Amino acid sequence: MTEIRTPRLVLRRWLDDDLVPLSEIHADPVVMRGIGDGRPRSLDQTAEDIEAWEEEWDEEGYGMFAVELLGSGELAGAVGLSLADAPAEVAGQVAISWRLGRVFWGQGYASEAAHATLEFALQDRGLDRVVAVCRTGDSASVNVLDKLGMRPEGTAQHPVLGHDLALYGIDLTQYQE
Repeated sequence: MTEIRTPRLVLRRWLDDDLVPLSEIHADPVVMRGIGDGRPRSLDQTAEDIEAWEEEWDEEGYGMFAVELLGSGELAGAVGLSLADAPAEVAGQVAISWRLGRVFWGQGYASEAAHATLEFALQDRGLDRVVAVCRTGDSASVNVLDKLGMRPEGTAQHPVLGHDLALYGIDLTQYQE
């Protein structure tokens, strides 16, 4: 079982007990506004997400981690890697993403978890490149991407909703621990 420990977090594979807390995070429209189609997700949709993430772990050797607070064991959200399917500019590339419950925002957890995930991707999994996509104007995500050393690589439009997206990337030669 893949597990990464940071000073305050445990990044691990998904457990049955994670479904309800993640579905509560997914039910928050503010959390979900920049993810997928921007709509909150139901308990059943969250279960499908976890199942798909676990399948990606089994097939690709990477996926979305459950982010657990080291001290309390509380599920803070998800961070990880997935094969991007859109927009076309990054389709087929490995993308890093995260989503945390609102109560965990502003405490550096996203940066801490994303940094550990990027290191995992480039050093442990031997990937040469990782991309990220965020909604234009999402300053919190851009802040995390900047901390990771990811560089802006252009813009695109959401293939379904049409809003503007910012594209970021980093390759192994640009990565600094």
